[in-house]
Amino acid sequence: MSRPYEEILEGATLPRSAPGERHEKICARLHREMAMGINGLASTQLLPSRTRIEVSRTTALCPDLALVMAANNKLFLAVEIISRDDHQPDTVTKKEIYEKIRVPRLWIVDPRYDNVEVYQSFEFGLQLKTILAGSEVLTDKLIPQFQIAIADLFAAG
Repeated sequence: MSRPYEEILEGATLPRSAPGERHEKICARLHREMAMGINGLASTQLLPSRTRIEVSRTTALCPDLALVMAANNKLFLAVEIISRDDHQPDTVTKKEIYEKIRVPRLWIVDPRYDNVEVYQSFEFGLQLKTILAGSEVLTDKLIPQFQIAIADLFAAG
């Protein structure tokens, strides 16, 4: 059962509702596939869902999925699964924070449209690399064993 949680975004406390059932199923699928995808990669650690990550004195984020570098606990990949009734913090505010802290990878998973926006950091901030849907496959060259078909990620049941 999901629980409400809170994040601190640039000094402002943001109470978040407990994620819904579909959100949690998508999150569980991503975690399962990512755990298999990083199996044997000693350099990377998968954190439990919504682990609180303090990125500054005034900001603590709780991404739905987070990969950190084992050597320094630095956030490498953040995944935000959008909730229908609470999407603005993830799609605008937190995205700006991820850009500011120069997270190398950000995936925004949107169950409203069954698609995934894939962002990568470059010298001027986060850049949208692609939007995946349908039969396309979510992969990352820096996580070579990870892959999931978008249709499978959003499948019912």
